[in-house]
Amino acid sequence: MEEAGVGAAKLSRRESISPVKGESPLLGPRGEQRSCGGVRRRRDPSPLGWGPRRGRAYPSGTPSRCPGPASATMSHQTPLGSSVPHPSCLDLWREKNDQLVRQAKVAQDSRLSLRRQQLAQDALEGFRGLLHSLRVLETQEQLGPRLECGLRGLWDSVLHYSSLLLELLPALHHLAGLQAALWLSTDCLGDLTFLLQTLNGNQNEASRNLLRLLKTWSPPAEETNAPLTLQDARGLRNVLLTASAFRQGLQELITGSLPRALSSLREAASGLCPRPVLVQVYTALGTCLRKMGNPQRALLYLVAALKGGSTWGPPLLEASRLYQQLGNTAAELESLELLVEALNVTHSSEAPQLLIEVELLLPRLHPASPLHCGTQSQAKYLLASRCLQVGRAEDAAEHYLDLLALVLDGLESKFFPPPSPAGPCIPEVFLEAAAALIQAGRAQDALTVCEELLSRTSSLLPKMPQLWEDARKGTKESPHCPSWVSATYLLQGQAWVQLGAQKEAISEFSRCLELLFRATSKDKERGPASNGEKGCVSDMTLQQLRAAALISRGLQWVASGQDTKALQDFLLSVQMCPGNQDASFHLLQTLRRMDRRDEATALWWRLEAQTKLPQENAAWSLPLYLETYLGWIRFPDRETLLEEFQTSLPEPCDL
Repeated sequence: MEEAGVGAAKLSRRESISPVKGESPLLGPRGEQRSCGGVRRRRDPSPLGWGPRRGRAYPSGTPSRCPGPASATMSHQTPLGSSVPHPSCLDLWREKNDQLVRQAKVAQDSRLSLRRQQLAQDALEGFRGLLHSLRVLETQEQLGPRLECGLRGLWDSVLHYSSLLLELLPALHHLAGLQAALWLSTDCLGDLTFLLQTLNGNQNEASRNLLRLLKTWSPPAEETNAPLTLQDARGLRNVLLTASAFRQGLQELITGSLPRALSSLREAASGLCPRPVLVQVYTALGTCLRKMGNPQRALLYLVAALKGGSTWGPPLLEASRLYQQLGNTAAELESLELLVEALNVTHSSEAPQLLIEVELLLPRLHPASPLHCGTQSQAKYLLASRCLQVGRAEDAAEHYLDLLALVLDGLESKFFPPPSPAGPCIPEVFLEAAAALIQAGRAQDALTVCEELLSRTSSLLPKMPQLWEDARKGTKESPHCPSWVSATYLLQGQAWVQLGAQKEAISEFSRCLELLFRATSKDKERGPASNGEKGCVSDMTLQQLRAAALISRGLQWVASGQDTKALQDFLLSVQMCPGNQDASFHLLQTLRRMDRRDEATALWWRLEAQTKLPQENAAWSLPLYLETYLGWIRFPDRETLLEEFQTSLPEPCDL
């Protein structure tokens, strides 16, 4: 920000200063303007020491001008016995500044990329040198004691108590624009609001709207003989207005204030927007309109964003969300495929920025921001998971294998990251990949993926009793490792089922249940979860894992003609997970086949009553691999079983 502030503005034509109603510290009491030639003395001494002092008065002629904090009235000093005046330090500084500004403008106008980069880099280094020399001048030309009250207090003193020349107003507004840019980029919005209120001469509560203050601020035009600049105060004001509107719109969009967000984002789109920023603004407008229930207008903004620049990630991600909402699965997946390709493109380095642009004033994207599109691997995971969810198993399997290749190449040392809202942990990606391979009919490849996952978690298996003891004591050992291992055994069992190896399948299901029952006994000692909803979600996942393993093993007992063992597993799954109706239907069919009519009739009446109750939406969610697995063991036709059983019941006798 400092480098951009040295030569940060562009020369503009001379305009008159617009008067501000009320008493303004820049214009004097009651709007009285000071003349350019004379200086009105203050009776009270300036706290900055800038007022008239004994034996030293302001010059009556036109002073030397300097936009920096050095003495604004430095004049040429002629040594004794010399008729030729020597240039002052300020004159030398200004000459170098003007030279660098001209060089920077040549760099901006150059169409050759390499030459533009070199010229811009040279100009930037020169401005840095000027900045150091300006600090030296500030130290040498100190006119009074410094105020140790912070930047806000310093601005308050400058704007309220100093007797400035009218000709210094453009430089003061220019410096205020640089300060405003710094405060906006660092989220010092309270200080920024105070500065704009003071510049506008209005400090009531009704003038705390930042966008309104920026629109009201009217910096005066610079003098024609002022030092050359790359970006004037009015240009800074326009950049600040666009950046503030965009920041405010994004925040309102995240918090759900959609009408306000729409207004702020439209304000940003109508301002001074470079192409990369305009792409982001259009994408945010598309998100806002989609959430407001206007998908067609949202699509128009997304198309405009894709045509507006080379940053295609955010609009493509938002387009996939829009198509998902519209039910257009083909267009959704195509958008995600293009997103993966877009994030793989490396952009060439650009010339250093010499101006304060809107991009410099925007905050770092939060993961909750609609403009956050993540990395290529995250986009690849999103594509793979959506293919798995919509039933495109073959495509999902290929995408998951590509993703695992990226994981194995670059994330070897970070195999156990903490779960994050942005996506699943890496072991769950392995489990989802195995589920996709099984659903695609590639059981052998699924076993390979499961073996890879077990090889990375096998070191935890000998320490399972100690692991649960540590969990009970509240140590930092990962509580998710047992569910990963048991889920791996569960998927291995299903892969063996697909391969027709019944004995191996039952063995894997039994190993899964052994770990899960061990977790159950330890959980009873720990008592209810103490971390609220997150603990409840974890408990529900363990319940559904137990039910899935019991149902899967029970189905294998049925296939081998061992109904008694199957009945035990189905009955236990109903007891341990009462909310899983698939277990109840498998149990009903087994009881009917074993001709245990009384128990089957009682269960039938309970299921018949449950089907007539209104279905409530579940307040919990399950991992994708488990949702996919539960779909494999779902009872095929519940209504048909209930109807067939009803016809077999004896007619009630009339008394």
